[in-house]
Amino acid sequence: MFERELRRFRSLVRERKYIITFHALEAMGEDDVLDEDIENAILNGQIVERQIDRATKERKYVLTGTDAAGKPVGVVLKMGSIGKVIVLTVYREEE
Repeated sequence: MFERELRRFRSLVRERKYIITFHALEAMGEDDVLDEDIENAILNGQIVERQIDRATKERKYVLTGTDAAGKPVGVVLKMGSIGKVIVLTVYREEE
C-alpha cells in the first residue's frame, strides 16, 4: 500500500541517512533495541499505517518488522525535511 514510501525509507537506511530522535533512543534503551534492529526492521518490514500529525500535518508511518534475532519490532518514522529518515520511536511487538 505504501510501497513508494517504503522503497525510499529503505534506500536511505541503506545509505545510513537516518536520524534517531532522543525519544526513540530512550525507547530503545527501555525495550533493548539496537540501531541494527531498527535497520533490519525497516529493510525487511512493512508499513502498516500512515498517520497525520494534527499539529504539523506531517505524515508519519508505523512499520512492523523484525530485529536481527527475528523478534517483532515496531518503528514509527517520517521523512525529514533534510532528506533523511527520522525515527520517532520504536517498541517491541507482542509475539
